[in-house]
Amino acid sequence: MNNSSLHETIVSFFIKNQRPPTVKEIATHFQCNEAEARSGLRDLAEYHGVVLHPNSDEIWVAHPFSAAPTTCVVKSGACTWWGNCAWCSLGLAHLAGGTATIETRIGGVGDHATIRIENGKLMDTDYVVHFPIPMRKAWDNVIYTCSIMLIFRDEAQVDEWCESRGIPKGDVRPIEQIWTFATEWYGRHADVDWKKWSVREAAEMFQRHGLTGPIWTLTEESERF
Repeated sequence: MNNSSLHETIVSFFIKNQRPPTVKEIATHFQCNEAEARSGLRDLAEYHGVVLHPNSDEIWVAHPFSAAPTTCVVKSGACTWWGNCAWCSLGLAHLAGGTATIETRIGGVGDHATIRIENGKLMDTDYVVHFPIPMRKAWDNVIYTCSIMLIFRDEAQVDEWCESRGIPKGDVRPIEQIWTFATEWYGRHADVDWKKWSVREAAEMFQRHGLTGPIWTLTEESERF
């Protein structure tokens, strides 16, 4: 068991079973004891490959999947998952095979919105995604970071939401741009040789997809994003 093999096991389990494997199931899969499974999960969490529940070693989040309800529901075939945020949900749709629907609410509280992806093509493009938290601070509280990375119909709605919720405005991007970005960002998450993007790799990908400005600026202070 290493970070790559454990991560692949978790993501593949999420895809197939709509939930993460338990510590016991991980131990069974790798033919090890539960103490070794817990140690592997803690190492993977330190590597930013998963987020564990605060009072246990069970999996809470393995981006783009959440084990707990969120504002984004992704459906493909007979399967349904929770995506952590707009970005994650687009990546989840890609991992699910490229044909899926994302059901959410505008700004997490407004009108219902359904975004369709068919055969790898984003069908509903009249939305934007708001990124309030600078990427260099994303992992300070990654659950909160994801929870407010939401979908809106236009930038005016973002302005109204930020004013009413007391959350500083970040960067606003067309959903089509984030779809293209998310398919690359999450494209290898189910691979057996997966590795977390380094800060340098993440910064280069942001640049490649036109994601520039203060929200997207990273430092070299940590090895992995």
